[in-house]
Amino acid sequence: MKRNVITFTIVVLLCGWLGVWVDKLLPEQPQGDSLGMGIWLISPLFATILLRAFAGDGWRDMGLSLSLKGNVKWYITALLIYPVITSIIVLLGYVFDWMDFSNFDMSTIVSVFVSGLLVQFIKNFFEESVWRGYLTSKLIQLKLNDFWLYVSVGGVWGVWHIPYFLVFLTENDITSVLPVNRWVFMLVGIVTIIFWNVMYTEIYLMTKSIWPLVLMHMTEDALVNPLILEGYLNIVQGKEILVSPTAGIITTFLYLLVGLMLRAKRKKREGRMIVADISLQ
Repeated sequence: MKRNVITFTIVVLLCGWLGVWVDKLLPEQPQGDSLGMGIWLISPLFATILLRAFAGDGWRDMGLSLSLKGNVKWYITALLIYPVITSIIVLLGYVFDWMDFSNFDMSTIVSVFVSGLLVQFIKNFFEESVWRGYLTSKLIQLKLNDFWLYVSVGGVWGVWHIPYFLVFLTENDITSVLPVNRWVFMLVGIVTIIFWNVMYTEIYLMTKSIWPLVLMHMTEDALVNPLILEGYLNIVQGKEILVSPTAGIITTFLYLLVGLMLRAKRKKREGRMIVADISLQ
């Protein structure tokens, strides 16, 4: 299993650069929708399929079961995390006058959100099949402790994004999130992903299903990203590092706090289960 995890990691960290090379051979392509970017997006999924089919990993631990019994509240939690934290950040921006709301149109934002749900659901089924359904699942079987599980999956997930941060992402998109150069944006992005991974991992550990994570990731991509990238919110210069809805310090801290609260809840539940097992014996 270790060999397959190492193979998977090497493949996913190289696939984006294969995509960059393809785009250099075929320069006349729409930015943000190139063949190379497609290669970057789908290669991890192909890697997991090949490892499961031909390298002995099997299919039983993909997390495809809905696992609804006792877990409906975690599905609801997964759907609400990004909207609630984003609302808190927007409220802070409003109270402290850190955001310009002149382009803020709730009806348009809701329309954009709803129209993007299906595409983001499909896209994030592929992503969560990889990061939670494969990598997290395999590292759990290798008995990594919580800290190394967060850092290992979050690190690989973050480093996989490097071609996206350095090449595929447009300059306008970068500056709309944070007014920094690509290299700083890359570092901030990787750290942010590692911190976010705590809550993704914890919901997966509690449900053993990728579906709550698909819904959570879908909500993030359909709601949070358009707020900034489409210009519905404009952050006052110098405050982006604090309240960017995707990468601000306060934002990232709140998502980490959510992840740690979920961890405490899981540990408490596991403690009750151990006590119940002992009492039955």
